[in-house]
Amino acid sequence: MKSKYIFVFTICILFVSFFFLIKSTLADKGRKYYEEAGYIVWDIKTKKKIVALTFDDGPHPTYTAEILDLLSKYDAKATFFILGKNAEKSPQVVLRMYEEGHELANHTYTHPLKGSVSQILKEIKKTNETIYSITGFTPTLFRPVEGRYTDGLVNEVVKEGYKVVMWSWHQDTRDWDDPGVNKIVNTVLKGTKPGDVILFHDGGSDRKQTVKALEKILPELQKKGYKFVTISELLKEQEMVKKEIKGKK
Repeated sequence: MKSKYIFVFTICILFVSFFFLIKSTLADKGRKYYEEAGYIVWDIKTKKKIVALTFDDGPHPTYTAEILDLLSKYDAKATFFILGKNAEKSPQVVLRMYEEGHELANHTYTHPLKGSVSQILKEIKKTNETIYSITGFTPTLFRPVEGRYTDGLVNEVVKEGYKVVMWSWHQDTRDWDDPGVNKIVNTVLKGTKPGDVILFHDGGSDRKQTVKALEKILPELQKKGYKFVTISELLKEQEMVKKEIKGKK
């Protein structure tokens, strides 16, 4: 009987330990906390017709180049969340991004789906070193792989001087899943509002659908009066809005 109680007690201890271990690895502070702390940005509140186009997983020698051509055609600026391993393969594309006024940001080196905080920090550092070696510029924006983050990762990334960038919840084009050009276009055009951060991908796989969708999205949003800005420009607008609100109080 005594051994039975010991067994049950041991199971309870293990369960509680497991619960707190899982809890400690999850991001449980919530969006409101991170936005108010200035650690993470999803989008901003503004009346100005500005949106930030963001691209993950590149560069790709073909698709990224085609996207850059389209951005140039519509005088649009974007933010590219670069994988270090791809930057090493296509340094000329990275340099072109930078020289054409787009924002370079960090998306790790190998796109790991799992990894400790220290491992991810090493990947971030390696990617920054790669981008710096190509452009002389050091990114300060970071987007976690697949948008997955923990309190621990956010805290350490912020300590290193980075801002974590996500995207507007209604502006995930899911272009990585090849949903079809029209679906990508409809997701963006039906949901766009001032201050949005729109998620696309320029690398990782076949991105023909993304390119064709942008051919329709860019002129349509431009007709509606939207301007395409970088994440840093979006954040500057956010600060201006905050100052205006503070000044009215």
